[in-house]
Amino acid sequence: MIKMSEVIKLRKGLNIKLKGGAEKALEKLPVPATVALKPTDFPGLTPKLSVKPGHKVKAGDALFYDKYHPEILYTAPLGGEVKSVNRGERRKILEVVVEVDKDAGEAAFKKGDPKKLSADEIKEQLLKSGLWPFIRQRPYGIIPSPDKKPRAIFVSTFDTAPLAADNSFVLENQMETFQKGIDALSKLTEGDVHLGVNGDSPFAGVKNVKTHQFSGPHPAGNVGVQIHHVSPVIRGEVVWTVNVQDVLFIGRLFENGKVDFTRVFALAGSEVEKPKYYQTVLGAPVASVTDGRLKKADYKQRIISGNVLTGTRVKPQNYLGFYDTLVSIIPEGDEYELLGWATPGVDKFSASKTFLSKLFPKKEYELNANLHGGERAFVLTDQYDKVMPMDILPVFLMKAIMANDIDKMEQLGIYEVIEEDVALCEFVCTSKIKWQDNLRNGINTMIKELG
Repeated sequence: MIKMSEVIKLRKGLNIKLKGGAEKALEKLPVPATVALKPTDFPGLTPKLSVKPGHKVKAGDALFYDKYHPEILYTAPLGGEVKSVNRGERRKILEVVVEVDKDAGEAAFKKGDPKKLSADEIKEQLLKSGLWPFIRQRPYGIIPSPDKKPRAIFVSTFDTAPLAADNSFVLENQMETFQKGIDALSKLTEGDVHLGVNGDSPFAGVKNVKTHQFSGPHPAGNVGVQIHHVSPVIRGEVVWTVNVQDVLFIGRLFENGKVDFTRVFALAGSEVEKPKYYQTVLGAPVASVTDGRLKKADYKQRIISGNVLTGTRVKPQNYLGFYDTLVSIIPEGDEYELLGWATPGVDKFSASKTFLSKLFPKKEYELNANLHGGERAFVLTDQYDKVMPMDILPVFLMKAIMANDIDKMEQLGIYEVIEEDVALCEFVCTSKIKWQDNLRNGINTMIKELG
């Protein structure tokens, strides 16, 4: 067990307690009629199609690949017929849709004990099966090149974002499979696999890892914050990160010799009739999870694939995100509000002392998607530092990004952060600056100029 003296206590951050947390009850959903992969889920990817509409594919067959790393494949979650390739401006590929056929079968891969396989054998399996994209690289939050070895691999086993899924519940009775995934990952690094846990976590018993216990408000569960406090990323170094359920995918591959993209999603939020967990498949239609389960079936709701801070706004006809394990439903908030910001705000959540609710806090709040104003001049406050539990200067980093100053970006810590790490800065921002979009623009500049 972990000693209390080893707990890394974070004091900066902010817990946003929203109504509608998911009850720990699991319902298995029917196999969806269609599934889709979206190249837009992968920053920096230039996709090249492996299929055309009408092609038959098995689960695990390639739908597209990376133009600059053709060995990295993106494979079908379920078998069937390629129904469509939907494109946007300049014929940009937005999604590849597969019409599911239960009799389409599954692509076969080698199964075996990862402990007895070499690093090259494991890497080959992950690339061919389409599981490589579940690994992400720091810096930059992109899919790593297969020819590089990371200094270490980090897995955060808990999520502190609003309404986030409880991974201890999701992985109940699946710890052996999770262990196999960890064993496979440990072969891919010359360093250690680091596991971030909190409280009395069932993950504390996982072997072949270095375990670190964290406590504190959000973003304590962010893997980037954990990397910063365990072993910060510097220029020239690469570390990898993997989500908890994605480690399961890797474990299943070596257990069964086939891909199994079955995933558990939490459907949560104040607009959900009975918030709980649903088992479906990666890339399922949003409607397959939300239909008949919301309080109102109209445009007054905001459906988010992911959490309310970093997720993507979607419609029922869209598909769930590649890395998401949460569907959040909150009010749209486009109704006229009498007096607006001038009201005392007894029922409103405030990260500062703007409203009376700071004196009389509630256990949970029903927040909507209203921004309460538009982007304006950058106001300097200490609010950003209060929610950033990392030794970087968020305001100066953002200004360097906006000024396109590469040297300053590097000096101020851009290698350590991706969008989720500055999401709270965007939430509390008086100036309504798009922190996450700006950060990704800065990262793209760094990749272009420095590689």
